[in-house]
Amino acid sequence: MTTRNEDTTSYAHIVDLDVMRSQIDTLVAEIVSSALSTDLLRKALTAGMNEITSVLRVVPIAEGRLLERGIGLVAKRNPDLVVLTDNLRLPVTKAASELVAMNDPSLVKSLSLDADNGGRKSYTPDLLILNRLTKVAHLVDVKRSLGSYEVSRIAELKQRMLAAALVVPDLLFKEYRRLHVEEVRVVILNAENQRTDIEAGVWPLSHLDHLLEITGAGRLMEHLREVFRVQVEANWAAALDGHRSGIGNAPISPGNAPADHETSASPLSLAAAPAVRVPVSIGFARSPRTVGA
Repeated sequence: MTTRNEDTTSYAHIVDLDVMRSQIDTLVAEIVSSALSTDLLRKALTAGMNEITSVLRVVPIAEGRLLERGIGLVAKRNPDLVVLTDNLRLPVTKAASELVAMNDPSLVKSLSLDADNGGRKSYTPDLLILNRLTKVAHLVDVKRSLGSYEVSRIAELKQRMLAAALVVPDLLFKEYRRLHVEEVRVVILNAENQRTDIEAGVWPLSHLDHLLEITGAGRLMEHLREVFRVQVEANWAAALDGHRSGIGNAPISPGNAPADHETSASPLSLAAAPAVRVPVSIGFARSPRTVGA
């Protein structure tokens, strides 16, 4: 896969790291205290190797959850965006899979399928982000790293996402306040910023500015990850010290009661008559340099 240097496109909406620092600390504290607190890590050390291994497996899971929540938090800085996160199980029908498999992604346009025509397979995105102004929706899969992913596995994920994207217009209109979308794009966000392919929908986290149309979004997410790493390492060091001395240490994560930063919109099911289907473009996410290409 190819890697391209980030461009200098700027947007009207800007995120200020200093202004959001306290919200970042609160979010990190909530995620870390729930699964990676000093006390939990110290208990794992006392229990033995199996428990230590189990706790360490939580780290990438917790970081993935942090990234999803963080993107939703930053997205609030753009009032044109609607961010959905609540267990969006999108059906992946045989017909949709065949359409995607048999055609070039650039040719899968002017198509959409009924969300009600589900099948045994489904796809649950991490985020579904709709820009109400541009009528463009992004189906987002957030990966902490693609380092262990085989090329075939990434290709399969992209095909599944494209197939699921075909039901997004119908889903948004019927179940989410009649939200209207004219284009659905899929994108895999890779937090490690490696193995990216901008044109084929695999973006580095630094490109979050383009996805949210918020200047500084990517830089803020990198800071969020760094705060998380520092906090987990500090808790691990404190747990080791407590284990060696036999003294229980209290969690050192800052903050107690986190603020409610949920960004998902509550579904509002409507028993509406079927709407006239309009052409909807389905494809990979496009950075500003590829728009109109």
